Parts: sequence; C-alpha cells; structure tokens
Amino acid sequence: MRKRGFVFILLFFAVITASAQDLNARVQILSPQVQNTNKRQLTVLEGAIRDFLNGRKWSADIVQSQERIDCSFVINITEWDGSSSFKAEAQIQSSRPVYGSTYNSTILNLSDKDFSFTYTEGQPLDYSDQLFTTNLTSLLAYYAYIITGMDYDTFAKFSGSPYYAKAQTVVNNAQNASFTGWKAFEGMRNRYWLAENLTNKAYDPVRLVLYDYHRNGLDVMFENKNKGRKQIITLLPQLQKIDKQRQGSMLGQMFFTAKADELVNIIGSASPTERMSAYNILSAADPANIGKYDLLRKQQN
Repeated sequence: MRKRGFVFILLFFAVITASAQDLNARVQILSPQVQNTNKRQLTVLEGAIRDFLNGRKWSADIVQSQERIDCSFVINITEWDGSSSFKAEAQIQSSRPVYGSTYNSTILNLSDKDFSFTYTEGQPLDYSDQLFTTNLTSLLAYYAYIITGMDYDTFAKFSGSPYYAKAQTVVNNAQNASFTGWKAFEGMRNRYWLAENLTNKAYDPVRLVLYDYHRNGLDVMFENKNKGRKQIITLLPQLQKIDKQRQGSMLGQMFFTAKADELVNIIGSASPTERMSAYNILSAADPANIGKYDLLRKQQN
C-alpha cells in the first residue's frame, strides 16, 4: 500500500483489486501550426502515449485505482514533416488530493520547449531503463518518474528519491542522443538540471518544504484551517532563504509556478499582518508572479 493511502483509509479495509497502473494520465496533442490535413497519425500517437503512460508500473508499490496520480500532458506540435519527425513543446502537470476534501493541489506545472521526437504510426513504444531506445519513450519515462517522485515526496519525507534516481538514469542514457534538453550545457532550465536538482542534497530543503506544505499544511486544513494555513505561512521564510542561497535554481522556481495561485487563496484569509509579511517574502522570492501576490497587499478585511 502506498504512503498516500491515508487519503483513502476507509477503502483500505475493503476487498479491492490492485491495479498495475500508477498514473492517471490525460494526453492531448495539439497541432494548430501544422498544415498537414491528414492528422490521423496524431490521433493514433495520442492514444499510444496515453497507453504507454497509464499501462506501465512506474513505482515499486501496489497502487489501487483510486490512488493513481492525476497528471496531464498537453503536447503542441510546432513542426511535422508529414512522416515521422516532430518538433513539439509540452506542458506537463500533476496534482494530488488534499485529505478530507475534493480539492486537488497542483504539484508540478512544467513547460518543456524541447519535446521533439520521431514516431511512425503503428510503431511500438519500446522502453528500457537500461538504455536509450527512442527520444519519445525517454521523454515520457523521464516525466513519469519525476511525477511519481514528486507525488511521493508530498506524503513522506524524501520518499521520492528512488524515482528521481530513475529519472537521472534516463538522463544519463540520453547523453549521446541528438535531441536537446538532456545535457548540462544546453541551458539551466532543462531535463538535465531538473534531475540534478532533485538528486542534489543541496536542494533537500526544497523537498522538505514540499512535504511540510502538503502533509502538515494542506492536509491539516480539513480539520483545522487556521493551523494548516499558519504552517504554510511559516514555510515562506525557508523558501526565501533557499532562493537567496540558490538563485535561479530550477526546483525553487518550479515550486512557485505550481503554487502561486494556491498560496494567494490560502493566505488571503489570514490576518492583515500575516498577508503583508507573506507578500513581502513572496514578491521578493518569486517576482515573476508578483501580479498575483499583489492581491494579498490590496485585499481589504
């Protein structure tokens, strides 16, 4: 039974059939820039990707159907030669349920601008953790492991580590590939650096914040809203400290990308003093979302 099983504690005692799947992935392929009128291959590709993500075991635990991780892949095809070569961008998101509620909290909200690959209709999506087979399956496996690891990290401290290690293996296997996004010198915000951040102990404080934010913050709010909110507010100075020590780190900014709107909603019901304190920290640590945080400063009692 997975660590996240407490959310479904009543169902734990029921007689249920274990599912082999870990992800509940929704896949959408868009192609507004592609002129090719015969887009049947894109429909087939969409189904193949969905089956690949949802039909495999990514974690080591037995996962019940209601415990599968909700995630989505929106793949925007920017160029297609009409045959097997695709240039694309992808928006990858994942979320997890909050204890005692119907609310799902976003964990990952990431844009990959180098989601390019080759695919021929009917081609099996083969994948091995031991070697690089195709860029498409490497991309999908990489993000499946990242999504799984981040989900686990929100339920138990550092429990996502085995899955980040697997994502790092995918990166290592892709070092000789001709596709971009896998190498350290190709920018500071790519797949290489995300895996590096998640496996680098220097960024453990970010992972601990992710755990405390969900397990001791959001999950507590069902029974004690004020207690959960205060716990989340106390985490903000830690995020600011991490930002100052690791300026421009991919992992820290990913947290804010996923959580900015949620933070505003949670802190919006705090006292004026708490709101202003939170605003000062958030606007300094995450200036990209200062327009959202301005609502904390302008909000009236």
